[in-house]
Amino acid sequence: MKQDQILATYFIETPYPLEHAAQVLAGEQSTGTFVKVPGETDELKEKHGAKIIEIKPMESVPTPSLPGAHLPKGIAQPVFNRGEITVAFPYHNVGPSIPNLLATVAGNLYELREFSGLKLLDLQLPQGFMEKYQGPKFGIEGTRQLASVFGRPIIGTIVKPNIGLTPTELKTIVRELAMAGVDFIKDDEVNGNPPYFPLQERVKAVMQEIERAADQTGKKAMYAFNITGDIDELRRNHDLVAQAGGTCVMVSINSIGLAGVAHLRTYSDLPIHGHRNQWGAMTRCPALGMEFTAYQKLCRLAGVDHLHTNGLHNKFFESNESVVQSIKDCLSPLFGGMEVMPVLSSAQWAGVAPETYQQINSTDVIHIAGGGIMAHPDGISAGVKSMIQGWEAALQGKTVDDYAQTHPELQKAIEKFAK
Repeated sequence: MKQDQILATYFIETPYPLEHAAQVLAGEQSTGTFVKVPGETDELKEKHGAKIIEIKPMESVPTPSLPGAHLPKGIAQPVFNRGEITVAFPYHNVGPSIPNLLATVAGNLYELREFSGLKLLDLQLPQGFMEKYQGPKFGIEGTRQLASVFGRPIIGTIVKPNIGLTPTELKTIVRELAMAGVDFIKDDEVNGNPPYFPLQERVKAVMQEIERAADQTGKKAMYAFNITGDIDELRRNHDLVAQAGGTCVMVSINSIGLAGVAHLRTYSDLPIHGHRNQWGAMTRCPALGMEFTAYQKLCRLAGVDHLHTNGLHNKFFESNESVVQSIKDCLSPLFGGMEVMPVLSSAQWAGVAPETYQQINSTDVIHIAGGGIMAHPDGISAGVKSMIQGWEAALQGKTVDDYAQTHPELQKAIEKFAK
């Protein structure tokens, strides 16, 4: 692609001809408005106006996907035309700025009355973005080094109950998980810095158990502390974790914003675990918002090292096909690198491992099972073992049923979680 352009691809639905709607979008997001104004010369539009690169017509539908679209005058029975369009925005309009990029490619265009559907599908960005935003500091290999896990997925869990545990209760859970050999533990996104059990106290309680288990087993579990907060809190929270010997911090990407993630990346000495909560509001409607393909590129640029994708057969709305594509998107190089480690979660358990491996053909994931570990019939330790056994079966090309014949923890997981 040209280095002086930002390419944005959209799904659109409109009661107008696709060409007209595309031109409205391009004008509104660059030099134009609803009426020609003085100063919008041909020379200015040539230098700063967005241009339509491609229009791919799709089907037409009789009813609009979204409310609020205005109909062309004189049309009694409209049809709503669908298509994919690619728009080129001049790079010099924006510069290497994620916040200003979003205002251009995902700003007021969603409110344009010419559209009854509009979704950002993908972005292609000039090298200038890579030169400013360095992307993941640790990524896949750095995370593996810190977790000392190679040749298989990093097996993890979420502290459950999500919130409400006392320090003693939390320490008991972390102790058992760490002694069982779990690779990775994370806070839930709703557990940030609550007054009843502040982050500083949580870090102290957790790291006591992590270090004690490491002294006994030789393995130090990675714990992703949720440090989400206002911008002025991020460094203080990060430093709490780093000074206590922690090896990972977690933020809710959409809560602190991509600029907040990029700010954290400038000084973080730890992998940044990126949680995408609120993502459903951005993408669940097929005719509105943003696809993960575009979103994950922005998250990687901002500097997350891990990024949530959901897992197969999850408890949310997302299909297996979408999950697989999301994982592959994360593992695809961006600017020749910047790979981020996908985080598979939501209703995960050991039995999902073989199908996951078959679909993605990679072990470069963090596979998180909350209830799939914590609710194992024989306890937390058996839950951890069952997840490891599920991936052993996957890597050996065996079914979980066959492998479970000689692995009782996996067998108990099948009896509990198989549907």
